[in-house]
Amino acid sequence: MTRIAVIGGSGLEKPGILGSPEEKHVDTPYGKPSSPLLSGKISDTEVVILSRHGHDHTIPPSQVNNRANLYALKDAGCTHILSTTACGSLREKISRGDIVIPDQLIDFTHQRATTFFEEFEPGMMHHTPMADPFDHRLRELLIMTAAENRLRFHEKGTIITIEGPRFSTRAESKMFRVWGADIINMSVAPEVILANEMGIPYATIAMSTDYDSWKIDEAPVSWEEVIAVFKKNVDRVLNLLIEVIPQIK
Repeated sequence: MTRIAVIGGSGLEKPGILGSPEEKHVDTPYGKPSSPLLSGKISDTEVVILSRHGHDHTIPPSQVNNRANLYALKDAGCTHILSTTACGSLREKISRGDIVIPDQLIDFTHQRATTFFEEFEPGMMHHTPMADPFDHRLRELLIMTAAENRLRFHEKGTIITIEGPRFSTRAESKMFRVWGADIINMSVAPEVILANEMGIPYATIAMSTDYDSWKIDEAPVSWEEVIAVFKKNVDRVLNLLIEVIPQIK
């Protein structure tokens, strides 16, 4: 049975896309997840929503218990994961308000648990392939639906995740561009890494809200700008989720 998890990021702590959600408080071997799980349906598809930073956005990026979040969703029977994230643009062509469907990842975090395996059983090594971290079929559905709705979007891009909660220096922002990163955020890693380790297809909808710190012809990114731009464009992200979810099999 298909059950879709939605991990809501900044600006989507309470997405409100389920009619009468059932709230469930859960615990895991890795501690409590960021928020209670909200279960309901979109069309006839079962959906479970988890708020990455808590319903009141009280959990900083580096303190998100990603292992608990992913374990809770797996334990709830979720077969696919769609996440949302605000991101900074590292490319002139990616404007504020644009949606990006990333196909590649650079993990530049430093202090987050990136695996469920703290030790291997003898003869049972687990090294997860990660050449293509985002699920191809989920990305295809997001791209097709975004195109049908004539959204401003980019069908691929490399997303780099930094530790946070601070933003980049100008030197770092320029370095990330040289590395080939197109957008930057503080959340997708190790979330997608853990999803792959669990064998759950994962894709993310990234909303560009700013230009990080590399552009010298305008002010560097601020939290106020991130939230203002995301809230202005959030309906497009929600509608994309609502239309894509029933198509996932």
